[in-house]
Amino acid sequence: MKRRGFKKYLDNRNSAFKIQITSMVDMFVILLVFLLKSYSTSPVNITPSGQLRLPQSTSPTDPVDVLKVIVSKDALFVENQKVADLNNGRFPASITDARDPQFIRPLYEELDKRAVSQKNLAKVNDTVDFNGKVLMQIDRTLPYSVLKKIMYTSMLAGYYDVKLAVMTKD
Repeated sequence: MKRRGFKKYLDNRNSAFKIQITSMVDMFVILLVFLLKSYSTSPVNITPSGQLRLPQSTSPTDPVDVLKVIVSKDALFVENQKVADLNNGRFPASITDARDPQFIRPLYEELDKRAVSQKNLAKVNDTVDFNGKVLMQIDRTLPYSVLKKIMYTSMLAGYYDVKLAVMTKD
């Protein structure tokens, strides 16, 4: 008699409850897609200030970790150190060279100082080398003449490989 009750219990147990994991798998797939989409493999994090509006692009390349030059409407920075002031997006005549109006003296001095220090470090340390790369974050409302002056001065200081930071259109 006890055996018959046990058999009935086993029959009910097998037929009464089945685990439905379809919705759980859906939930994990959604989480996985979200995490993969939001995961960034770039070692460089560029966060423009509130005043700086970068141009938009569809470029899929990631930024590289190099010297950063930041240009807003009000100031010019090298690695978050203020180098020069701008007047409504224009360089004052006092910081450009009279014989060469494309040359920005304070920018050149700062970049040259950093290039010399990087080259001296490369002589002592084999893992470090001066590659002449610079990443520029420039406000999209600034005229091209400002960008041209900065690129010209950067190249005179030894930074020939110029990259521009942009925002994706997402």
